[in-house]
Amino acid sequence: LRVLDDLEGLARTGFSRRELAELAEVPEPERTEAIFNCWTRKEAFIKACGEGLSHPLDEFDVAFVAGEPAAILDIRSGEGSAGDWSLTDLKLLPGYVGAAAVEDPRTHFEVAGIISYR
Repeated sequence: LRVLDDLEGLARTGFSRRELAELAEVPEPERTEAIFNCWTRKEAFIKACGEGLSHPLDEFDVAFVAGEPAAILDIRSGEGSAGDWSLTDLKLLPGYVGAAAVEDPRTHFEVAGIISYR
């Protein structure tokens, strides 16, 4: 998590209307983490679809506000319904956010440990 020059611009180009409306309600001190949560959750989904950034980012919504569990809320394209997917946060280290997605709602992720290289 770090402040970048144009995080709000990233949100405008990569978030859906619903996500932008929710982001507008997030208090300023929590906004950076909310943007990174949304981005990493969206990225996990498009990678799991196998399309990467060629997948339109405004065609699906993810939950991202602090305190909300990671979830795909709506899919408006050809990847099935939100209920077909499992999305989870990967909280590995303080100050970092990550997410993983898989097309199987029964899948749950667990982080077993951290490997450190020096």
